Amino acid sequence: MPTVLIADDHPLFRKALRGTLRMAFADFEVTEANSLAEARSRVTNDHDLVLLDLAMPDAAGFDALLTLRRLVPSVPIVVVSAYADIDTVRNAATYGAAGFIPKTASPNVIAGAIQGVLAGKRWWPQAAGADAPRADDDTDAARRLSKCETRVLALLAEGKSNKIIAYELGIKESTVKSHVTSLLRKLDVHSRTQAVLLAKGMQA
Repeated sequence: MPTVLIADDHPLFRKALRGTLRMAFADFEVTEANSLAEARSRVTNDHDLVLLDLAMPDAAGFDALLTLRRLVPSVPIVVVSAYADIDTVRNAATYGAAGFIPKTASPNVIAGAIQGVLAGKRWWPQAAGADAPRADDDTDAARRLSKCETRVLALLAEGKSNKIIAYELGIKESTVKSHVTSLLRKLDVHSRTQAVLLAKGMQA
């Protein structure tokens, strides 16, 4: 179940993003913030994704993105903004965003972008001249994993803990942790949830 922080000072748009998340996931958990200060107090490393509006009352330019990037460097942050000119999108990428969604995008496009980022990919609007959203080569990603890492990933996708995986594979729990760290790096994702979503995408 993805856990998402929506940081936007417009309650109607926060509500719209909640509706979009319902399109993308059967189950999810949302935390909301209407300012940078509130986002700072609520964001944690347990979040799987942050949806961030740049234009909040207590933030200027890319202050919000830079601040949250420092607080939770392992959590992907997607900028959702009404300002989607080329320079803004490219600067968002430079300052560490995992993607950029124009607020004018359709709910289906926004849902697809969120699913992609949670699966460890990046999403940039074509109009900005950045990379178009595309499916990564999941087969190549799978080939980068060792046999043990592939087995660990399959068990993670079944919702099993490190302790249970260690028992079923007959290895130490510390070895499982090492495999998880290695497979996250090879798949270029930041969390177990992202790895599981990518694994399910491989099976689709």
